Amino acid sequence: METKETIDAKKQRYGAEEAVALLKGMSKMVVAKGKKVTEVDLKKDRPADEELAKLMLGPTGNLRAPTMKIGRTVLIGFNADAYSEIFG
Repeated sequence: METKETIDAKKQRYGAEEAVALLKGMSKMVVAKGKKVTEVDLKKDRPADEELAKLMLGPTGNLRAPTMKIGRTVLIGFNADAYSEIFG
């Protein structure tokens, strides 16, 4: 797998608008917060931007790390099981 772009989250901040803009052209979002994994179908049942931002942003109001775009899927946060499923 090839990395096309790496952004240092400490140097470049993504707020709600910038985070939601990352979803353009994506069909699925997987958000991992600890052991909880939430999958969102962005094509059929796309929630409002405010709801998406709540899932994507951490307590500081910035985009949670790590965040990756893999094909048409956006993976936010870390969960070993979710990573195994996507990268497996």
